[in-house]
Amino acid sequence: MNTPSTAAVGNHVGKNTDALLSVRNVSVEFNTDRGPFRAVDDLSFDVRPGQTVAIVGESGSGKSVTSMAVMRLTDYTNGRIVNGQIVFQPAEGKAIDLATASDETMRAIRGNDIAMIFQEPMTSLNPVFTVGDQIVEAIMLHQQLSAGEARKAARALLEKVRLSDTERLLDRYPHQLSGGMRQRVMIAMALSCKPRLLIADEPTTALDVTIQKQILNIIRELQRDLGTAVIFITHDMGVVAEMADEVVVMWQGKKVEQGPVGQIFSAPKHPYTRALLAAVPRLGSMTGKDFPVRTPHTVLENGVLREVGDMHVQDTANYQEPLLSVEKLTTRFDIGHSFFGRVTHRVHAVEQVSFDLFPGETLALVGESGSGKTTIGKTLQQLVEPTGGVVRYQGKDLFSMDGAGRQLLRREIQYIFQDPYASLDPRKTVAFSIAEPIVTHGLMSDQKEIDRRVAELLVLVGLKPEHANRFPHEFSGGQRQRVCIARALSCDPKLIIADESVSALDVSIQAQILNLLMDLQKSRGLAYLFVTHDMAVVEKISHRVAVMYLGQIVELGSRRDVFENPQHPYTRKLLSAVPVAEPGRPIDTEINVSEIPSPIRKVGDEPTLARLVEVAPGHLVAA
Repeated sequence: MNTPSTAAVGNHVGKNTDALLSVRNVSVEFNTDRGPFRAVDDLSFDVRPGQTVAIVGESGSGKSVTSMAVMRLTDYTNGRIVNGQIVFQPAEGKAIDLATASDETMRAIRGNDIAMIFQEPMTSLNPVFTVGDQIVEAIMLHQQLSAGEARKAARALLEKVRLSDTERLLDRYPHQLSGGMRQRVMIAMALSCKPRLLIADEPTTALDVTIQKQILNIIRELQRDLGTAVIFITHDMGVVAEMADEVVVMWQGKKVEQGPVGQIFSAPKHPYTRALLAAVPRLGSMTGKDFPVRTPHTVLENGVLREVGDMHVQDTANYQEPLLSVEKLTTRFDIGHSFFGRVTHRVHAVEQVSFDLFPGETLALVGESGSGKTTIGKTLQQLVEPTGGVVRYQGKDLFSMDGAGRQLLRREIQYIFQDPYASLDPRKTVAFSIAEPIVTHGLMSDQKEIDRRVAELLVLVGLKPEHANRFPHEFSGGQRQRVCIARALSCDPKLIIADESVSALDVSIQAQILNLLMDLQKSRGLAYLFVTHDMAVVEKISHRVAVMYLGQIVELGSRRDVFENPQHPYTRKLLSAVPVAEPGRPIDTEINVSEIPSPIRKVGDEPTLARLVEVAPGHLVAA
């Protein structure tokens, strides 16, 4: 495939009759207190029918702003397109310059001809309406179907994105769904009108690898059947290798490289592209190693690549006495009620889970969205009440502690949430959010001392001290997650529960954060409960791995046992679904249409408990 021409004369679109979308010399600015900020500078690329163009680059490089500009959503975020053209070719009629189109024209195009899947589903779904209401509204608005027909179509869409118990799910609210389930609802809404162009802004970030594989196959099917073009914005280079025809690499608002996917991966020209590819964690890279290894990361400084940090074996775990012991932890949620108020159905989120976590150890909890990983984390952080079981922290029973004991525990066990935007107060500066735990636990009282500590923490996570007075909306998704990590570190915890803490980060920042977490573990003896779906990250950072399925652990062992000798069929399925950053590899495009098991059961219908058998020392597998 030839690289599309990006030449344009003046403000006129270069002749390109077969392009569905032509972005020509587009610049986008935002008004800030410090004057206009140029987020995208002189960007040009084309998208043809049925083609997938991936836009990659680090957090803050202008990827998401580009997608917002195409939809003209920058108009509503204090931004404006200051020059250039965005020419879209509708199914009928003349080409439209979206940069200057009227609001009425844009309303007709959005959701119908051009649909968008946003990065953060919780901020895109209305919390006061059920997910069914929101999908039905989108279908009725654009397809002129009756409410009954639209509901039937909504249910079919939820099934298409591999959600179970769809009839009941239509009547649930966004906050009742996991992050991955919310993202699939967003994807279903975007697909509802069979758009000509689908803009996918990190659409699989919150999804586990098996569901990600299904979603990518659904997008491929849409392209094959309808000729849908896709702009894919992602930091997952494995997804880029599998999905993209053309790759646009952005850095600091500018396009630094563009070309066919094979060329970008095999012979990257720009130093930044080389740095980006060097940071990709690759599944299998830890084969033969007993412990995680902290490796240097490549950075681009003044146009020159250099390696930062040292390499050392992460032999930090102290296996004498567990820091945390979990025995037969069970967490269930009542969801269905009869006319007389009796409970009829329950979500069996966590079912008799047992494990130990040791000082200096990283234990990864992996599994599909809805498998109970996040519920375990929230139960340990005292955000969710358990139904049964015992949790001991340094030998003391967590659930029988008095108020003072629990407060101390909240200081020693910190949580990094999956959705950074939802966990930061939009009305407060990040300095306030980072300092809040310090003030709450009475660790410091002098404001100058607190400010100095906040500045240190910002630098520690790769931000600048001057960022302290900014608000959450002034940061990219990845930068917000770094703020959340700084906040978690603010009161020197002993255990950090990291719930998808690096899933929102691009690969270069992800490599830095993983190295930061490993350095902190080495210097402070920190223990991590690492909740994630990213198997390549799990292989790099974890000492032991627990694989969860429908609220139960089905395999538990050292990282080497689980990755090099997986015994349970579900573990093998997870590992086979991981996208690999090698364009041209054979891809299994079959869409699994089998019924997905649901954790929702009638009262009295107890799940069968998995019996763990030791197949090797410390390697347990469900019989």
